Amino acid sequence: MDRRTFLHALSASLLAAPLVSQAQQVKRIGFLRVGSPPQQFTTGLRQGLREQGLTEGQNVVIEWGLAESEARLPDALAGLMRLNVDVLVASGTSSVLLTRDAARSIPVVFVAAVDPVAMGLVKSLARPGGTVTGITAVAEELNGKRLQLLQQLIPNFSTVAFLVRAGSPATREHTKQAERAAGALGVHLQVVAARDHSELEKAVSAARSAGALLVVDDSVFTTHRARIAELALKNRLPTMYGLREMAEAGGLITYGPDYGDLYRRAAEYVQKILHGGKPSDLPVEQPNKFELVINLKTAKALGLTIPQSILLRADEVIQ
Repeated sequence: MDRRTFLHALSASLLAAPLVSQAQQVKRIGFLRVGSPPQQFTTGLRQGLREQGLTEGQNVVIEWGLAESEARLPDALAGLMRLNVDVLVASGTSSVLLTRDAARSIPVVFVAAVDPVAMGLVKSLARPGGTVTGITAVAEELNGKRLQLLQQLIPNFSTVAFLVRAGSPATREHTKQAERAAGALGVHLQVVAARDHSELEKAVSAARSAGALLVVDDSVFTTHRARIAELALKNRLPTMYGLREMAEAGGLITYGPDYGDLYRRAAEYVQKILHGGKPSDLPVEQPNKFELVINLKTAKALGLTIPQSILLRADEVIQ
């Protein structure tokens, strides 16, 4: 090889080197969930990734594993694993339970899983001890505050129907926490269950004699939030939820974590893991931002007057 040919080859290799390096830096983030995630989930996650220097389409790619039903979750997870994702974001308890059992080699960041210690997801909040960590919900404390709000809204409030999803691995824990919260306030809890959207009408109708309907945070219910709001109004049931989209879809009131912020914070875990951090060493965190959303149109349809004291506390009032 003569000198000119050698220098040309060397120059070409140097020019190509940054492209290879850049390609190697692209990481794949898998997002696992039943149903389509609300916009604030995806917006929060993308915002958080940008804040951590992770730009979608440049140095990270998000692969969406969205199952049509809980029964299809294993298929969605298998698809993500075939794509060789570097980290999984598990949205909801069902998703994270599956990833814990079926994707042991992939680090997992969960968002809003109910009591991760009781569910066997982590050994402790401070030292998760496995391949799973993330941000938990504080369901019992939140349910207590939700019930207190209902007591202020509804005259002679004494019984609340609690809509849960039959067959969900989180239902037992959700029910235990709701029972404790109701018991502390002297409120009777009537549990009504629906396995999927086809059973919602029967479940909500069974709750018609209660003073209000408290709906558990569940991806299936979130997906069919407009249907639940329609059925509750038909049965003259004031509704309480934990996710702002439920009020936007016609529910009466929501009080719960700022889910956009939770997914933004989940990106911090993703960044740490992509840079060598181990889930076992990353403490589980809890929500620190909460929001109250009230739908005045629904209140008017139910004949309810929202006290000014509650309206002044609301983060958003839907007219």
